[in-house]
Amino acid sequence: MWGKRGVTADDDIKHLLLSLLQGFYWFDEGLQNYLQARGWPVVTRPQSMVMANIVLGVRRPSDIARRLGVSRQAIHATISQMIGLGMVALVDEPSNRRVKVMALTPLGETMRVDAQQAMVVMGEELGRRLGKARLLEAAQLLHEDWGDPMTFESTGATKRD
Repeated sequence: MWGKRGVTADDDIKHLLLSLLQGFYWFDEGLQNYLQARGWPVVTRPQSMVMANIVLGVRRPSDIARRLGVSRQAIHATISQMIGLGMVALVDEPSNRRVKVMALTPLGETMRVDAQQAMVVMGEELGRRLGKARLLEAAQLLHEDWGDPMTFESTGATKRD
């Protein structure tokens, strides 16, 4: 489907989510390969997603779980692994000491810098493969504010009827 001739523009729109997901996987696998080539331990996709959320400023485990659509138990298991690897720490939230938030350790911060460099390298390669102008246009479109997620009225019927 992706990258194949004969796919119409309407097909591209219908399959946009799948194309975005495929692009995410391309970047995530490239990131893992880049980090491993530099001697970092294997980072699982859930660990990578937790790191990305921390970098984006989402630091409460419950908020990360909600954003990723997983249980708080699953996030806490992932966080425990990451603490064991020395990548992150749970620290008191400055405004409410009863709440714990995620913070990168010095090791995690060094890994973040390497991951950011991987994104630069992969972006440059993608620009060579797809054309820099096209890549910049796609990036600009994806950075736009898409607004709130759409909501839909229930028809009352279920597909099981």
